Parts: sequence; C-alpha cells; structure tokens
Amino acid sequence: MLGVAALVTVLAVMGGFEASLQQRILSLTPQVEIQSYNGAISDYPVIETRTNSVHGVAGSDPFIIGQGMASSAHGISGVIVRGVEPFNASVISKLSGYVQQGSLDALREDYNVSSSVSGQPLDGGMALGSTLAEKLKLKTGDLISLVVPIVAGKTAQLTTKTGHFTVAAIFESGIAFVDRNLVFIGLANAQKFFGREGRVDGIEVRLSALDQTDAVTAQLSTLLGKSYRVTNWKEFDQAAAAGFEMLKRVYALVLLMLIGVAAFNLVATLIMAVMEKRKDIAVLRAMGATVADVRRVFVLKGLIVGGTGTAAGLVLGALGCWLLAHYHFIHIEKKIYGISTLPVEAHPLSFAIVALASMMLCWIAALYPARQAARQMPVEAFRS
Repeated sequence: MLGVAALVTVLAVMGGFEASLQQRILSLTPQVEIQSYNGAISDYPVIETRTNSVHGVAGSDPFIIGQGMASSAHGISGVIVRGVEPFNASVISKLSGYVQQGSLDALREDYNVSSSVSGQPLDGGMALGSTLAEKLKLKTGDLISLVVPIVAGKTAQLTTKTGHFTVAAIFESGIAFVDRNLVFIGLANAQKFFGREGRVDGIEVRLSALDQTDAVTAQLSTLLGKSYRVTNWKEFDQAAAAGFEMLKRVYALVLLMLIGVAAFNLVATLIMAVMEKRKDIAVLRAMGATVADVRRVFVLKGLIVGGTGTAAGLVLGALGCWLLAHYHFIHIEKKIYGISTLPVEAHPLSFAIVALASMMLCWIAALYPARQAARQMPVEAFRS
C-alpha cells in the first residue's frame, strides 16, 4: 500500500514539474520557428498568411533577434534582443500573463529621433525580465541604453550602434535564463534600430496543441519548400526533455523496487501459511485435489493480499495527489524552481501501469510458496 501510494504520488508530482517547466519555457520561446536559408525574410507577410492556413497553427509572429549590451546608471549586462509585433495576438497571449509592472502597449509606439527623455533621443520601449531589472536597478519609465554590433557596408564592416529605450514593462516567467537575458522591443523599432527595414530574421509559430508539433512541422516544411528551415521546441529543448524523462524513469525504478521489497514479503507470509496448513493441504489432496488446485489456492491468496494493498495504495495515492493539488501545504523555493508549491498532474495511465506492475510482482512472489504447497505429500503430513 505504502509503496504504491508513494510511486503514484511521485509520478504525479514529476509529471506536474515537467508540465509546469514545459509551459513556462514554451511561453516565451518558440514552439515552431521558420527561418530562411538565404538569410533575412523580406516577404514575411506572405509567409505568415500561408503559415496561418495550416491546420493546428494558432498564430504566427515575425521577429528580429540580436545580441547586445544593456546598461543603466547602476550596471551592465549582456542581453538577447527580440523584436516582436506588440499588437500580434500571439505576442499578447505569450507575454501579457507574465507582466508584473507596466504595459506592453508602450512597445507599439513608433519612436523617432525627436522623441526624448532627459535630452536622450529614444529608439522605443523595451520589456525586460525581473532578474535583469533587479540587476540594473530599473523600474518602468526608466532609461536603458543598448549597444549592439552592426554589420554595415559592402565590405561587411563590423561597427557598433547605441540606442536608448524606456522600460515599458517588466515580466517574470520563472525561467532564470529568460528573466536574466531576454528583452523585447517593438518589431518596427527593431527593424529601424538594426537597419533591417522590411525584413525579419524568422517567423515564430504558435500551436493549438503541443501534440500536433510534429505534424505541423512536417506540413510547414512541405508547404514552404527547401528554401526554409522549420524547427520546433523538441529540437530546441531536446537535452532538457531527455534529462527530465530519465529522471522520471530513475525515480519510478527506485520506487518500483520499494514495491518489489513489499511484494516479496508475501513470500515469507505465504511460506508461513503453507507450514500452518500442511494438514489441511494433505486432507485436500486426499479428497482428490490436484497439484494444480493447491498451487492455485496459494497463488490466489498472494494475489488477494497484493491486490488489497495495491487498491489501498492507489486510493491513498489519489487522495495525496488531491490534497497536494488543492491545499498546497508543501512549499518550495520559488527562486530555484520558479513555483512556490508542488505541481501535481496525475494521469490515469500512470495509476494503471503502477497497479499492473504491482500485481505482476505479487504474482511472481506467490509462485514459490504455491509451488512448495503443491509439493506437500499427504502421507508425510498425516504421519507427522
């Protein structure tokens, strides 16, 4: 009972951690991404229209991406700059739920050199993560400077460009890398700032459901042809997903061994029963019971004991999952895990697999005592 309860509870918690981590990672990173092998994409409105026509696509968002150095009066930090369409429904649904301060509306404003704060010409509004804002000691409305490398001219000479932005919004996703390194600016302002007017680096695709990832990726690859590279979140986060899956398997194996230890306690219990019932077995054999009949009795006894413990364990485990999901009485460090309580996501399939594995172990444990009982000779039992 305790082994089964522990296993189903741990599997539910691990499933909750995986779903929570996946949801937070994919909230601010691409689910499917389209890029051109020829470099920047100039006809991106056409590509967007074709992409949105594919079944399973919930929306698309053209973007520009670059690296730079962000600075304020209190510090400096390397950042990844992502230019997005702030009026795009995909962007709003992706970012709005994580905004702690300010608003994404300021990213929509079209800035120019005449716009200024404290005498500094502005290049736009910027949304940045809470960790970065804390490091640079920034709040909404403050000024932040951005220095980026620019490749210009026919000789592809590398230069730098400095821009000044206002902090329009501060978000917190719970993913340390995102909150520390990623900043968002409006697509139009990003195109002007990076010198890529009328072009984007790629198109991010949002899915209606994650289980359609492979199908949508294949359809887009066929639709857009060999000039475009279509990748998805499984490729981006392959190492993390594989590591988490391995961790779940290790936990399940260790706890399954706990059930195995409990199941094989049945061996001692049933052997004691065989010793106590030697005369009864002899009487049954003398009355015509076969070896198979006696063996079957003790196998059924083991399965009844194991089945009762398994059923009680499933009920106890389900109750534990329900309590963890509704009352949140176990608290964890939010700065480390991005969440303050244990997430729980129980799947009926997990319960069924645990029950099946438990009963299999109980059946195996009952075989040896049942075999010993069947080998009892009636003459020897009566003689003793």
